[in-house]
Amino acid sequence: MGRRALRIEVAKKDQKELKKMLSGGVQQVRTVLRAVTLLQLGKGVSAPRIAEFVPLTPQAIRKVGHRYVEGGLERAVFEKKRPGAGALLKDSEKQRIIAMVCADPPEGHARWTVRLVAEQAVKRRILPRVGRETIRILLLSHELKPWREKNVVRSGTQR
Repeated sequence: MGRRALRIEVAKKDQKELKKMLSGGVQQVRTVLRAVTLLQLGKGVSAPRIAEFVPLTPQAIRKVGHRYVEGGLERAVFEKKRPGAGALLKDSEKQRIIAMVCADPPEGHARWTVRLVAEQAVKRRILPRVGRETIRILLLSHELKPWREKNVVRSGTQR
């Protein structure tokens, strides 16, 4: 005994919007698959049957249908905005690291390296810990290349 078919009434206005979405312009593949799925669900086609010609699982197809019933076309077809990872460094920490790189390197070192910047940032208590990749991206975003002395702003004193 199988699962009973999911019956969804897709409003005429939403059907027009879906057809318009499918007929023109560049869309994300996920959006197109969900739009096709929703149109087929509106015609009364079962989820396993839709899964035969749309590369989605029957469960994913049912989820699209349930999201349409709960939140309408926007919720069923489009994804929510994802928050992404938070910033690793605060602006004040970035400024202190940049200022440190623009100054002379520590005794015993001819120039700054990414590894040395990371070590010194922890040693000078700018940050409790920091990875080399974070430092590399910070320097890259400010177009600083401290290992190439002519690209770094130095104070007025000569060596």
